[in-house]
Amino acid sequence: MLRGRSLSVTSLSGLPQWEVEELPVENLLLFEVAWEVTNKGLYSTAADEWDQWSSVKPVHGCVHFGRWLIEGSPYVVLFDIGYSGDLWEACGVGIPYHDREANDMLIFGSLTVTDHTDGRHVVTQFHEWQAGTGLILSRARKLPIATIFTTHATLLGRYLCAANIDFYNHLDKFNIDKEAGDRQIYHRYCMERASVHCAHVFTTVSEITAIEAEHMLKRKPDVVTPNGLNVKKFSAVHEFQNLHAMYKARIQDFVRGHFYGHLDFDLEKTLFLFIAGRYEFSNKGADIFLESLSRLNFLLRVHKSDVTVVVFFIMPAKTNNFNVETLKGQAVRKQLWDTAHSVKEKFGKKLYDALLRGEIPDMNNILDRDDLTIMKRAIFSTQRQSLPPVTTHNMMDDSTDPILSTIRRIGLFNNRADRVKVILHPEFLSSTSPLLPMDYEEFVRGCHLGVFPSYYEPWGYTPAECTVMGIPSVTTNLSGFGCFMQEHVADPTAYGIYIVDRRFRSPDDSCNQLTKFLYGFCKQSRRQRIIQRNRTERLSDLLDWRYLGRYYQHARHLALSRAFPDKFHVEPRSPPTTEGFKYPRPSSVPPSPSGSQDSSPQSSDVEDETDDERYDEEEEAERDRLNIKSPFSLSHVPRGKKKLHGEYKN
Repeated sequence: MLRGRSLSVTSLSGLPQWEVEELPVENLLLFEVAWEVTNKGLYSTAADEWDQWSSVKPVHGCVHFGRWLIEGSPYVVLFDIGYSGDLWEACGVGIPYHDREANDMLIFGSLTVTDHTDGRHVVTQFHEWQAGTGLILSRARKLPIATIFTTHATLLGRYLCAANIDFYNHLDKFNIDKEAGDRQIYHRYCMERASVHCAHVFTTVSEITAIEAEHMLKRKPDVVTPNGLNVKKFSAVHEFQNLHAMYKARIQDFVRGHFYGHLDFDLEKTLFLFIAGRYEFSNKGADIFLESLSRLNFLLRVHKSDVTVVVFFIMPAKTNNFNVETLKGQAVRKQLWDTAHSVKEKFGKKLYDALLRGEIPDMNNILDRDDLTIMKRAIFSTQRQSLPPVTTHNMMDDSTDPILSTIRRIGLFNNRADRVKVILHPEFLSSTSPLLPMDYEEFVRGCHLGVFPSYYEPWGYTPAECTVMGIPSVTTNLSGFGCFMQEHVADPTAYGIYIVDRRFRSPDDSCNQLTKFLYGFCKQSRRQRIIQRNRTERLSDLLDWRYLGRYYQHARHLALSRAFPDKFHVEPRSPPTTEGFKYPRPSSVPPSPSGSQDSSPQSSDVEDETDDERYDEEEEAERDRLNIKSPFSLSHVPRGKKKLHGEYKN
């Protein structure tokens, strides 16, 4: 049977609709089971077609039932974990007594296994291995429910990639049992694998993870269910551009304070880049990103560019307090702002009085000695003997921290001559922070580019979030998001999605490609960046749950047909064959990339007058909706070509 990923999203405006067979919703119940139900991505996978559903989450205390205070207000059941189950009798998997987390998973699974059908057909979707024990016990007790197991990343895959192993080129060579045993997670691996093979339907979040799961868990996924987002469209088309300008100004305020005394670069010609996520130095691509920044700094200095790049690393690490120098910088900035306002008020009052008298004020006397003294003291307070810090907090493991160690090696210390400045913010962003009082969404909207050159990224919410906010991003062909965009966008770069090849290139070649992307982005004019953000935001339709939710619908239909074959039926060739499509290359983009790029960076405020004739946003957006590519099938491989392990089929 064809995998669900061979079905293209075809419900955008101007595209044919996928006719979904209606199910008797009043006779169905859907349960989503997840250990960390509040994790972003898990709770949002509930399909819109189901009116009643419950989530299950363990808490220490009694059982609670109520509505969850998130969008949609779903029902939630919170269980206490208080007794053990019979996993050993069900599948012969033993759990070491000292593995507290695995034992908690067993107790949690035992609590979720209850016969709550009440004459209705139940579909239960279990997310990740932590919730899998409930699935195993449900099948062992022959409960009349349809089960789905979704892995967002394989357990062993995370461990292997964290060990800097050449993972994707050795997928078919790993001794799975030995690798799991060497890492003392064999019992967890057995729980995950048993869950996969017990489920009526097995799903993953991306094609790259489907290939991984086929080798790691020994079962080919039935459906690939890409993760979506709740996309909110503004009534005003360019409102997201206004938000970008507003939040960029707040980031500029932080930069003014952080680089006080060394603020010899033009903030209007400064680009803000960022990387965010779990602190997995290699998996998240921080290693290749830092190396490319060193090369980018060299290129910008050699070409004497007036563009400055400020890069934020938003990755939580162990800290013991804020950096004193960073706090002082924000205090100095605020003091200067207050001083300027007080002098401005006195200046304005004197000017106002002189004009009322019909006089032109003497500019030499409008500022008295006290005003000049205040301004000189303000200038003196901005003097700094040290370089601006590269981190906003005091790191617990400063000497061994991978990011700081790499910064020392490549020499990006925020010197005046450096065109690339680096700021490590080892905490998640918060609007209550005394340093950078912004929520993550506000910060993303204020940046120019998100960079996520991950080596191991089963889906990739961070670049997806950038896309729906209209912010260009860098991803890779080893992330589910990057592969998804390669499939659905003819020229991702033109739409602000830069895809680094980390699958078929050496690390050094991948680093050079990333450097080329960053260098090309720095060469764009302000108008070019605005046009690119407009195109990026248009891709948000591809990531909306209204479109991607259909894959979850199909997985649930399939589970019902396998659990209750006498009452539900899905065609053997489901999902049905439909027209494939890609967003075409924008008409205003020349056929050759070299035709639109200069040999050296240009000022960010230089406008290309010829763009006015080439670019019509409304016309281009309408063409995106109507210009459909010829049908294609993702699962098709040309005759005579052998698929490589991990190769994504474009």
